[in-house]
Amino acid sequence: MSELVLPNDTNGLGNLMGGRLLHWMDVCAAISSQRHAGMVCVTASVDSVEFHEPILQSEIIVLESHINRAFRSSMEIEINVYAENPRSSVKRHCNRAFYTFVAVGEDGKPVPVPDLVTETQKERDRYEAAARRREFRLLLSGRMEPRDAVHVQDYLASFKA
Repeated sequence: MSELVLPNDTNGLGNLMGGRLLHWMDVCAAISSQRHAGMVCVTASVDSVEFHEPILQSEIIVLESHINRAFRSSMEIEINVYAENPRSSVKRHCNRAFYTFVAVGEDGKPVPVPDLVTETQKERDRYEAAARRREFRLLLSGRMEPRDAVHVQDYLASFKA
């Protein structure tokens, strides 16, 4: 997905406002999740939003998203944002975030989503990392007990070895 940063999208310094970027990232994640699930999906959470570099007025932003993992009714979507200078065509990585979307049926209640098939090592690494991030989210929200966070425990154990 691409967008042009216009004056109305910027703050007093001529930089893209974070809220506008988060909106575009949410739309991009919604498209990816709905394509995977084949149904309406809604935002459940946003975390690990990283603002690395400002995006300037008149730059083109390119948002790339992919599903890292599908759980029962939810999916983790990673969005990477690049700013492209329209004169030089030079692109730079500026932002990243992880969104969780939930598929909902006509009654508005969560419904199962298709499994995600991983093919490359990079996809498998993202798949495993998504499980750890999900457990961290559940731990922080109090919806999971530490003893049940097996992916986090395995990850921490790898540092002791």
